[in-house]
Amino acid sequence: MPHGLGFSPGLESLRHLRDRTITSMPIAENIALVRERITQAAARVGRSPDSITLMAVSKTVDRERIRQASEAGIRVFGENRVQEFQEKSEALRDLKDAEWHLIGHLQTNKASKSAEIFHAVDSLDSLRLAQKLNQAAAALGKTLPVLIEINVGGEESKSGVPLDSPELDVLLRGLEKLAYLEVRGLMAIPPFAQKPEATRPYFRLLRDLRDSIAARKLPRIQMDVLSMGMSHDFEVAIEEGSTCVRVGTAIFGERPKPNP
Repeated sequence: MPHGLGFSPGLESLRHLRDRTITSMPIAENIALVRERITQAAARVGRSPDSITLMAVSKTVDRERIRQASEAGIRVFGENRVQEFQEKSEALRDLKDAEWHLIGHLQTNKASKSAEIFHAVDSLDSLRLAQKLNQAAAALGKTLPVLIEINVGGEESKSGVPLDSPELDVLLRGLEKLAYLEVRGLMAIPPFAQKPEATRPYFRLLRDLRDSIAARKLPRIQMDVLSMGMSHDFEVAIEEGSTCVRVGTAIFGERPKPNP
């Protein structure tokens, strides 16, 4: 599959699609526009849009709007905080096809509750956390899918295993022994840039890391999932191999600003 291709002659069309995705539009229409953008990005690098999962990031989103997204065909949702999702999960229990992923930083003292209420944890960043999740999953009699979060930009304000740190190898070797965790791949949040193209090098770094880990053929370590790309840069992420894009604002609109 070719990687690293720039934007094609359809740039004006893509800008038009992007500009139309605004808060005042119905959620179903926003989702349709995002899916069209996914299709166009995949086509530029010879990929099938079916190979890319659209995750709706539903943090701070009320239950009714989550239901609208579900009715429009969204099946995978991402939540940032354990307590916030715990408070609304009971009211959304009837969404039988929904798959809930924790994508925010997870403290070890919330590992048990996370293993209980989420279908997957996409922000694993330490062996200690992995051990806590494995213990919790074992107690529940379930296998918990996880992604390893990589801090591709080396930002102190962000969680994730540093890109060139020996911690990563310690984590990978430790995961081989944790039978109740299913390692599926990598996740990253690159440094924010106004221009989506500026995030391309970080997406390439994550893809290359994924490929190098996969080449090692470590026991029980799969590298099928590459979760990268958000509302402002997911097209570039798809061009660089993303298999899951995490889209919030382009689906639900801008989050309300917190009170001062």
